[in-house]
Amino acid sequence: MVSQFVSSHDVRLLTDLNFNFPEGTHAIGRLDQNSEGLLLLTTNKKITKLLFQGTVSHKRTYLVQVKNAMSLETADKLAAGIEITSKLGTSFKTTPCEVKIVEKPVDLFEAGTPLHKNVITTWLTITLTEGKFHQVRKMVAAVNHKSIRLIRISIEDVKLESMLPGAVVEIDEATFFEKLKL
Repeated sequence: MVSQFVSSHDVRLLTDLNFNFPEGTHAIGRLDQNSEGLLLLTTNKKITKLLFQGTVSHKRTYLVQVKNAMSLETADKLAAGIEITSKLGTSFKTTPCEVKIVEKPVDLFEAGTPLHKNVITTWLTITLTEGKFHQVRKMVAAVNHKSIRLIRISIEDVKLESMLPGAVVEIDEATFFEKLKL
């Protein structure tokens, strides 16, 4: 599913969810079609600017499955900042971030085509305060790993937790602002 209500492409949209969204609802921080996880929706147009363009950086955490075994040294290299290319082709070094090698979550919703049982993968959590175009995928590619699965699990204190794909949870505005530290 893409993070949009309208598209000229034949893709699953937010309008396909079984929820009556208020007029003017828009996504805060998009997910590409190959990513999954937490997506914040609001009718308040100021939130996107406050959250992603404000003076205070806000954390986004992703659960990432990468192909092959990743060493602690490689995870540390990612955490220190890594050279990647932007959407326009220019190179830049990512801001230092938090990278942890983790066990595969036991309650993880299985998605897509299962991998062959002999495929070795590593699960990571990556917490960023910036989010350039496909940044997490580019970061792991820069250290010779391929992102197989990318799941946004939190934005500040708003967490995916046990929500299933397509689930919608409403949060009152005061709680929303508190959890996002706005």
